[in-house]
Amino acid sequence: MTSTGLSRRHFAAAGALLVTGCASHVPLTSPPPPPARLAKLRVKLFPGSQNLPLLAAVQKGLFKKHGLDVDLLFTQNSVELRDGLARGDFEIAHSAVDNAAAMKDVAGHDVVIFLGGDNSMNELFVQADITNIQQLRGRILAVDAPNTAYALQAKKILLQAGIKPNEYQLKQVGGTFQRVKAMIEDKSNAATMLNPPFTVQARAAGLHSLGRVSDLLGPYQGTGAFAMRAWAAANGPLLERYCAGYIEGVRWATTPANRQEATEMLAKELKLAPAVAAQTYSALIDPVNGLVRDARFDTKGFDNVLKMRHQLEAKPGAPVPDPARYVDLRWYNAALGQVGRG
Repeated sequence: MTSTGLSRRHFAAAGALLVTGCASHVPLTSPPPPPARLAKLRVKLFPGSQNLPLLAAVQKGLFKKHGLDVDLLFTQNSVELRDGLARGDFEIAHSAVDNAAAMKDVAGHDVVIFLGGDNSMNELFVQADITNIQQLRGRILAVDAPNTAYALQAKKILLQAGIKPNEYQLKQVGGTFQRVKAMIEDKSNAATMLNPPFTVQARAAGLHSLGRVSDLLGPYQGTGAFAMRAWAAANGPLLERYCAGYIEGVRWATTPANRQEATEMLAKELKLAPAVAAQTYSALIDPVNGLVRDARFDTKGFDNVLKMRHQLEAKPGAPVPDPARYVDLRWYNAALGQVGRG
């Protein structure tokens, strides 16, 4: 597998989310010429529109400009992603950063979050017969891993509404693309958390939203990038170059002049109808709930992630953990200095 293509083996279950190469690139900055031999990096991710900066950085030559050959690999669920990172099957994970906290707190793996991305762009979607959160009592909540990330978002939303964990059923379905399919095909699945483009597909299928995470829970650090701390410490310059390419990918993806090409990229790589891709792109550039400028890490949002984990998963009496245990932005900050502040 190379940066010009995603493995059919990895992407068969998701409908072959393929990335094609492009010889030209947009010279957003003028870094030193890349080394003659590109450094290989393997990045594991869930399929979804949140990956547009990664797709852009690969296809527009932005990673290559920084001397990187980035191989994008698909994951079926967060357990596969977390276990694979710990084994060294790949170097970087792009997913909800709550997964990094789970790796450290539950499995004892020393990981480090080094890059932000979005606030999850999630909404609580329900079946057509449900008009309020109270109606989820006694129903099925479709989740990925039941003890991390977006499952915790849903559990927190229900708890705020007075619905206790023993008053509904968790059903482990898998990643977002699998959950929207489960919701559409089986009406007994009453609710789940979805983000674009799956929110667009869900609405078209008659499902509807009871609210966005940003409104229901406040600030939240969703998708970000993390790696094993030992690997990151040993490969600082490589990680800086990765952050630089990713930041430029965000800038390209959110530049108004690139809207048409970016929308076509989403349509092609995610196998979306043009109208769905257009709505998805509009969601990605939303100033409040879309891609975060330059993939900045939301410190307050991550504080809320940790408080949510503590409330729902920690042993009684355990202290709220220090965010510094999980996050190190030195490589991101160095990269931002390299590409300039947008």
